[in-house]
Amino acid sequence: MIEYKIKSAEETENAVLITVAGKREDADLIEEYLDELEFLTLTYGGITVKRFIQRLEKPDKGTYIGKGKIQEIKEYVEANNINLLVFDDELSPAQQKNLEKELKKKILDRNFLILQIFAQRAQTAYAKTQVDLAYYQYMLPRLVGLWTHLERQRGGTGTRGGSGEKEIETDRRIIRDKITALREKLTEIDKQMITQRKNRGELIRVALVGYTNVGKSTIMNMLSKSEVFAENKLFATLDTTTRKVVIDNVPFLLSDTVGFIRKLPHQLVESFKSTLDEAREADLLLHVVDISHKTFEDQINVVTQTLTDIKASDKPIILVFNKIDAYTFEEKEADDLSPSTKRNLSLDELKKSWMNKYDNPCVFISATNKDNVEEFKKLIYDKVKELHIKRYPYNNFLY
Repeated sequence: MIEYKIKSAEETENAVLITVAGKREDADLIEEYLDELEFLTLTYGGITVKRFIQRLEKPDKGTYIGKGKIQEIKEYVEANNINLLVFDDELSPAQQKNLEKELKKKILDRNFLILQIFAQRAQTAYAKTQVDLAYYQYMLPRLVGLWTHLERQRGGTGTRGGSGEKEIETDRRIIRDKITALREKLTEIDKQMITQRKNRGELIRVALVGYTNVGKSTIMNMLSKSEVFAENKLFATLDTTTRKVVIDNVPFLLSDTVGFIRKLPHQLVESFKSTLDEAREADLLLHVVDISHKTFEDQINVVTQTLTDIKASDKPIILVFNKIDAYTFEEKEADDLSPSTKRNLSLDELKKSWMNKYDNPCVFISATNKDNVEEFKKLIYDKVKELHIKRYPYNNFLY
């Protein structure tokens, strides 16, 4: 079983990506999903050299992929100095064990890959504790008797198992003890954070939400004139950052939250609950979308579903289409009778389409180039002012 280890920025590994796709699943969509997996792998520190796709109605229960594909991958990795295999799904404990036995290489499923990236990105004690909790929750059902190193970490807590107790049961108890301790630690920190949020006064609270790497931190810096860390990698920000912002004469609190992603591990959703509370307790959500991304509509759906899962979907929302400077479209030839796609729409056509079908306000900007920023600020100003007047009808001296 692969141990929890934070890679340094200098460490790189040659990797192959592996996925199972339905026999009728769109080939372009499969490649776009693998593009995201490659970006995740790069963020982790792996260099992708090949992709393997197997068409199956459903993954094999024992090995995820078929025996023939295992042999094909085994021959390739042995011949090409590959030391990392990344799967675009969560592997069951049995699948992971069987694949490691057959391929004899380091194997990461999608969930553990994201956990490793979170571990790399965690800067504060709070974020590190959240990642540790998610990690142990992920590992608990995957213990295979290779955890004797945990005995040395256990110290004097608890009691030793009897001579007849199986090592695996001892290991499970150690992990459960760690999970309990981490939850207690997070509960204490959560209480402190709730107190901090209550002490922020009566200002309207606005939260930036969206898929990872859509430019939320760049927008945060633009609006608050601060220097929140922003980078063209996935999950650049884990800790919630809150700043006081004033647009004209209207002050409000703006929070930058952790990005969402397709198949976000449920362990991370649970352990980052307090961080996600910023979205749940906000008065207004700015849902940021990377309009230049090929599957931005799928990303919108992922974020919308995640907001529903954390019970934050009932908030007023402004849909912020970012990166219009990077948007490209493919103009169809006059005699091209193939079905049109969203990539055949010009930016103006796309704007009209979304503004007609979306109930909430939409705005199209480039945070990097400052395109349409004044229109964006005006939307925020109007909405925050409306929310403040509604909440404090006798306290409108600001307006």
